Amino acid sequence: MVKSQNQLLDRTFGALSDPTRRALLARLDAEENLSVSELARPFPVSLPAIMKHLDVLEEAGLITREKTGRTVNCQLSAGPMQDAMAWLNRYERFWNEKLDRLAAFVERDTPQAAKKPPKK
Repeated sequence: MVKSQNQLLDRTFGALSDPTRRALLARLDAEENLSVSELARPFPVSLPAIMKHLDVLEEAGLITREKTGRTVNCQLSAGPMQDAMAWLNRYERFWNEKLDRLAAFVERDTPQAAKKPPKK
């Protein structure tokens, strides 16, 4: 189970690591159910390159594709991102705690003279 969960996170973060794939997801978030050609239109890469990006996103579970006739439509599937956010949230708590302690330390060790604005 843990190995499977780690593999899912690896796929999710791997898919999200590419700026083109993140931009594709952002388009699908803004406009639901786009065809592959509509989705690919604003990108300066070939349609086969977009198809490869879509394969990675689908393999990670971040999108679904549905074929109707000759048209393939894509939809965002946010489930894997929720799992990734849950994983990141554990570390956010850790860093917030560390940064809060650092801020308290800096404030405690800052001389009072340095805190006051200079006299004119």
